[in-house]
Amino acid sequence: MQIELTGHHIEVTDSLRDYVNEKMARLERHFDKVSNIHVILAVEGGRHKAEATVHMSGHDIFADCTEDDMYAAIDGLVDKLDRQVKKHKEKLKNHLHNKHNNDFSLEESE
Repeated sequence: MQIELTGHHIEVTDSLRDYVNEKMARLERHFDKVSNIHVILAVEGGRHKAEATVHMSGHDIFADCTEDDMYAAIDGLVDKLDRQVKKHKEKLKNHLHNKHNNDFSLEESE
């Protein structure tokens, strides 16, 4: 998994980069088909904003979070992405499960 980190009106320090890498690793634990993630950290009007696009096989997920603290914004962003990744994985699992059940029921009726 490759993580591209960009800062708008903020310097991306090594500690921020390490924090983002550590938190984004959580996504890969739940779904190993993540190819790359583009994270943008920004300061807008005194508020800290973190947004990311996760590129997976056949699907992209976007989320953003705005907080008073950049680390809190990153935590909120990862929570949102984690929920979406789990939901996507569950949909894939259900779709494959239903496909196999439909194939089996067709064979029974013949």
